[in-house]
Amino acid sequence: MALQRSPHEIDVDVRLAAFRWLRDHVERLGDVLPRDLLLRGFEYEGTRVPLVGPQGIFKPAALPHLPLSITTAPNGPYDDSFTADGLLGYRYRGTDSAHRDNVGLRKAIELQTPLAYFHGVVKGLYLAVWPVFIVGDDPGNLTFRVAADDGRLIEEAVLRGGSGGPQMADSDGRRAYITSTMRIRLHQRGFRERVLRAYQDQCACCRLRHRVLLDAAHIIADSEELGDPVVANGLSLCKIHHAAFDQLLIGVRPDYTVEVRPSILEEADGPMLRHGLQGLHNTSILLPSSRRNRPDPDRLAQRYERFRSAA
Repeated sequence: MALQRSPHEIDVDVRLAAFRWLRDHVERLGDVLPRDLLLRGFEYEGTRVPLVGPQGIFKPAALPHLPLSITTAPNGPYDDSFTADGLLGYRYRGTDSAHRDNVGLRKAIELQTPLAYFHGVVKGLYLAVWPVFIVGDDPGNLTFRVAADDGRLIEEAVLRGGSGGPQMADSDGRRAYITSTMRIRLHQRGFRERVLRAYQDQCACCRLRHRVLLDAAHIIADSEELGDPVVANGLSLCKIHHAAFDQLLIGVRPDYTVEVRPSILEEADGPMLRHGLQGLHNTSILLPSSRRNRPDPDRLAQRYERFRSAA
């Protein structure tokens, strides 16, 4: 007769299976995953285990007590943002601190149980981050504090969390650093997905549609004034034209016309140069259908002046 497993053993098995599933899919698809894939999840001993649900704090039926994931929906009702100490502030479910979802996250603090975090970058696409830990509770602001950690420690983290063991001595510094890199990833992936979607996954210069070869290029760098990660500060460009734009070999006028540096127009170097760069001169870029997503003429004018100076 098979021995009945404890709730802790079931939690460890399901949680590790979920994290391995995430690792496999991120290695294959990248760290931005479609929501329908996360909803389908995986099979565990004949039971389907979704990784997300209708609410942000989610516990699949296969888990005995504690949530598996937390989710921030794109343009959702909750204002999740980063706190002054660099950690993610994650809003309570509703306003009742005793709601079972909030109680579940509070228990995850006590046991140091790792979860997955899904951040909606655009409708239907979520950046996957794991493991994350609930490290603080601010009832006055109805907010939990969340820190990301090193995925290579994940198995130990699950086992340690389930047993209620102490955090490792260096965990605070490590988590602060990893959470700061997560914040950068959230901005980068969100900007990329919003820009590529606005341009219908095409290069604005050559109309190339292979998504893996497309980038979201900043018109004004994010380190500068007006460098906000908004679609109007971006262009969907293939990797060749992104590099040419960054190196000021091509420029885009405020009227959305491409210019090629005069010295490049005078070169003779084979079909790639002729068709890939020289052929763009005085052509119009592809524009998003929504006017609010079209490149900001003021930003283009500022960037175009740099192009003219370099030329």
